[in-house]
Amino acid sequence: MIPQIEPWLDEEVLRQLTEVVESTWLIEGEKTRLFEQKFADLAQCQHAIAVSNATVGLYVCLKVLGVGEGDQVIVPDFTFIATANSVIWAGAKPVIADIDEKTFNIDPAGIEDKINERTRAIIPVHIYGQSADMESIKVIAKRHDLFVIEDAAQGIGVKFLGRHVGGWGDAGCFSFYGNKTITTGQGGMITTNDEAISRDCLILKNHGRTEKGTFVHQHIGYNFCFTDLQAAVGLAQLSKLDDILSKKRRNRQLYKELLADLETVHFPTVDPRCEDVPWFTNILVNDPHALGEHLKVADIGTRRFFYPLHRQPCYRGWWQDEFPVTDRIYQHGLSLPSSATLTEDQIILICQEIRKFFRMREKP
Repeated sequence: MIPQIEPWLDEEVLRQLTEVVESTWLIEGEKTRLFEQKFADLAQCQHAIAVSNATVGLYVCLKVLGVGEGDQVIVPDFTFIATANSVIWAGAKPVIADIDEKTFNIDPAGIEDKINERTRAIIPVHIYGQSADMESIKVIAKRHDLFVIEDAAQGIGVKFLGRHVGGWGDAGCFSFYGNKTITTGQGGMITTNDEAISRDCLILKNHGRTEKGTFVHQHIGYNFCFTDLQAAVGLAQLSKLDDILSKKRRNRQLYKELLADLETVHFPTVDPRCEDVPWFTNILVNDPHALGEHLKVADIGTRRFFYPLHRQPCYRGWWQDEFPVTDRIYQHGLSLPSSATLTEDQIILICQEIRKFFRMREKP
C-alpha cells in the first residue's frame, strides 16, 4: 500500500524521546522551550508559543485580539473546517469568501466584498502549502483596520516575497498533526512579532498565568499546553526539515514531468512571489472520484479536496451566497500520495496507474 501521506520518523525521534523519558519530565519544559525557539527562528518571528493543536491556536489568537460576540471574521470557503470552527468557538461569525482559481487561496477581491462594520479580522489560509496573497491582504486589513491571523497549518517552510508565512499578520498558527510537513502527532504553534500578543497567548493557554508551579491565577485561562514528548518529536523533525522540503518539492516535480503530456491532468499554479512547499501534490481531473477508486484498487491512497464550507452539513443554511470557484475546484480536485518518504519508483508506479486509468476511459 502506498499511503496518501505518512510521517518520516527515524532513529533521531527515538533518541530525542528517550532523553525525555529518562529525564522523567514529560510535561511542557526545556524541550518545549527549545522547540519554540527553533520554530520562531524558522518562521522568522520573535515569538512562538506551543499549543495542543492549531485549532485551539486560532481560537487563542482570536480571544487575545478581542474578537467575540457580534463580530465577523472573513475566512476562505476552501479550507479545513477548523478555520471556521475556531471563529464560532470564539463567539464570532465566520463570513466566507471565494478563492482564486489558480492558487486555491482566498481571493483578495472577494475579501473586500465581505467587509462591513462588524468585520474584525481576516484569516487567510495558506492552502496545501502555498501562501495566500499576503501583500494584498495586508493592504486590505490596514485600510479597514482589521486583524490578520494566518492559518498556516499547512504552511511550514512556505515563504511569500522571501518572508516566512506566520509572520505577516498579527499572529499565525501552524499545525503538527500527524500528516503535516513536520509532525509531533498532535500539536500546534502560534507565532507573532508582538510581545503583548505573545504574553497574552501564553496566559490564555496556561490556566491564566505566565509561569507554571504557581497557584495564583490573575486571569481565567485554559489548559492548551504542549508536552516535552511532543517537543522531542518536533526537534527530531526540524533536524531534517530541509530534506523533507526538498523531497516534497522533488515529488511534485516528478509527478509533473511524468504526467506532462496528459491534457486531462492539470496542476495548480504557483504564485511566482511564493516559495511553496507542496504539503499535498494536487491535480485537477474531470472525475477525481473515479480516478481515486481506480488507484485504491491498485493499493494507492488518495484524498479528495477539502469539502467547501458552504456545503458542510453542519453549516446548512448559514450562507446564501454562491461560491463557483470553490465548487469547481472541489469537483475536480484530487490529492496524490505526497509523503517525503516516497521513492521515485513509487511515483513512477502511481503515474503509470494514472495513465492506465485514462487509457481505459478512452476505449470505445
